[in-house]
Parts: sequence; structure tokens; C-alpha cells
Amino acid sequence: MKKWLAGWFVLLLMAFPTAMGAQPSPTPAPSPVVVTAAMRSNDPAVATKAWLDSVPADKREKSDAYFEGGYWLILWNYLLAAAVMVFLLLSGLSARLRNFAESKTRSRFLQTVFYAIPFIVIVSLLTLPLAIYQDFVRDHQYGLSTQSLSSWFSDQGKQALVAVIGLTLFLTALYAVFRRAPRTWWLWAVAVVSVFAMIGSLIYPVYIAPLTNKYTLLKDPKVRDPILQMARANEIPVDQVYEFDASRQSNRISANVAGFLGTTRIALNDNLLQQCTLPEIRSVMAHEMGHYVLNHGFKLILYIAVENFVMFGLVYLLFNFAMRRWGDRWQLRGIADLAALPLLVLILSTISFLFTPLSNSMIRVTEREADAFGINTAREPEGFASVALKLGTYRKLNPGPLEEMIFFDHPSGRARIRMAMDWEAAHLPAGHL
Repeated sequence: MKKWLAGWFVLLLMAFPTAMGAQPSPTPAPSPVVVTAAMRSNDPAVATKAWLDSVPADKREKSDAYFEGGYWLILWNYLLAAAVMVFLLLSGLSARLRNFAESKTRSRFLQTVFYAIPFIVIVSLLTLPLAIYQDFVRDHQYGLSTQSLSSWFSDQGKQALVAVIGLTLFLTALYAVFRRAPRTWWLWAVAVVSVFAMIGSLIYPVYIAPLTNKYTLLKDPKVRDPILQMARANEIPVDQVYEFDASRQSNRISANVAGFLGTTRIALNDNLLQQCTLPEIRSVMAHEMGHYVLNHGFKLILYIAVENFVMFGLVYLLFNFAMRRWGDRWQLRGIADLAALPLLVLILSTISFLFTPLSNSMIRVTEREADAFGINTAREPEGFASVALKLGTYRKLNPGPLEEMIFFDHPSGRARIRMAMDWEAAHLPAGHL
């Protein structure tokens, strides 16, 4: 415990200048890409190389270092989560939380609530030091964050409140299944996870994201009208475009098209408006429209449900083995026992960690489909390639094939630029607005 407090204190000291208002120098907005003759070569390989070579070596080294550091964070996040779960089991804290919940009420529903809330709070506090480093300190070190420590904690607090409510409801539903289906719980767990994933993906962009960012109508017709033209061409039911103030948190560009049952909304952040040209903006927005039109949200839930079927089947076997081996020592009664939640999370997080390449590949396939949709909708190959370079500020542009397969949940900058150059080499007529 003392080591944890010391680690947290060190991280706060590292963040102290920003907390006091001394903002580090952010990465400047990427300058417009100067398109050379080589970039317009009829040979896509030559053109792709020219685009990649246009990035200065120092900037590429910086973005590579940032992105490759994320590989290690995958490992550290898993190891920390595993250590916390083992601590809850070995210390008997999980069993004491269950006993506390059972002493307060006979209602199974309320027992789950009384266990889930302190469980979530304890886990959040124990993993807070790594969260501060990963999401605040590190992004400031690389000039990607524009947020003060107090503002960051404010946003995290809002997200934590939503997480406590959502996870408590999720665990309540999950344990209701465990109690009613002690032999086939792993099959029903896949259904519960899929339903909550669907609900979360539908409501987050429309109802939860505005808790930490202000959304306003985009009024500039030079940007708004071309976006709405693409939306109408693809039968997306919107007549407005929104912008949100992501620049208060970082200088990353992003956008989304999301919603359902009359709540569909197109939104882009102010960094995209400030840092990108109209062809680049059109390319990004067409990509996001691709996700919506191609129903990627629902498809990913289906893909992940299939993956979860395999994962929970393994969890079932390993959980039963662990219960036979250590159940009595950890004061656990079975899958319906709330005190066994850390064991369930430990096994599931281990399998999820090992399945990282598969999960990334499933997402990367949908991203590539959205890229193809976007370039055929926006018809801006050079805008598509230049915005890929700007995303390269914090994404590795030119990874090895195995590296991309394992660690990338989006196509690399090289792959995206090559797609744009292949499209341009086909001599399809490009749009001009």
C-alpha cells in the first residue's frame, strides 16, 4: 500500500506544473502537406513512398516512440488489473465485501449493488496511478494534451459516475443469470455482454459524450454544406452538423456519425476544423459515414459476440478448475457468489489479453471498409493521404506487417495512403467543390 501511495505521489509531482497552470508546449498543428510530382506518380508504390518520406525524421521518431509505448501499456494494464484481482482474492477483501452486502439486505439485487459499488471504487483507486500516467502525464510529455490536471480529474469524475451506474446495472444482470443458470451461465453471459455493448454503443455518442464536451451547430456553410451533401447522397437522416470542443482536452482530430431512432447525429471536433483543409475534412467525414452506412456498430457487436462465445467457454473451464483448486482458500462458493467476481475478471482479462491480435484485427477490418467507403464517397485521394499523415502525429505510420496485425486496431498510415494512391492511379474522376 505504501508503494502504491508513493507511486501516485510521484505521478502527481510529474503532473504538478500543468496542474498549476504552466501548460507544456503542445504539438503545433500540422502544416499543410505540399503535394509533389512524386506523390502523384502513376505508380502507387512510388507515390506512397513519397508521401511517407515527406514526414521529417524527428517527427516520425516521436510518433513512433509514442505509439510503440502503447504496446507496453497493453501489458502493464493487464498486469496491474491481474495484480489487483489477485490482491482482492488473497487478502479476503472480496469475501468481506460479499459478507457486508449480505448483512445489509436479503435482496439479491441490492446485494449485488452493495458489492459492486465498493468493488468498482476500490479497483478504480488502485489503478488510478497508471491511469494518470497513461492518459495525462504521458500525453503531456508528447505534447498531445492541452488539459490541466483539475480539468482532467473533472472529466474523469463524470465518466467514473457513469461507469459506476453502468457497471452496477451490468453486474446485476450478469449475476441474475449466474443464479438462474449455474451450468450454462457462460452462454447467457455472452448474451448479456452483447446487449449491454449494443446499448452502450448507441447511447454513448448522443447522451454520454456531451457530459465532457460542448456540442454546438456548425454554422460555416463552406464546411457544413459539403458534409450534408455526402450525407444526403448516402441517405443519412440528418440536416445539421455539430462541432464539439475537443481542443480543451487534446489536439487530436476526430469525428463520428452515430445515433438511432431519430437521434442520428454528425459531429466533428474543433481540432479537425482548425487543422485540416476541406478535402481532408471531407475524407474524414466520409469515413465516419461509412461506419454508419455499413452498420459497423452492429457488425462489431456480432463479431465480438462470436469471440466472447469462445472466450467465455474457456472462462467456464478455467473458472471451474480454479474453484476446485483455490475456492475454499479464497472463501468462494461458486459462480453465483459475488466474492468470486475478481476470479472471473482475472481469467477473462487474461484471455482478453491473449486475444488482443484477434480483437484488433476485427476492428481493423471494419476500419478498412470505412476507408474504402470514404474514399469512394469523398473522392479526395490526396485529402485522404494528407490526413493520414496528420493522424501519424500519434500513430506509427510505417509498421512491419506482423506489428500491424498484432497492435493496430486501425490501418496504418502507410496502408491508408497506399489505398488512396491505388484509387488515384485508377484515374477515377475526383470531386471538385
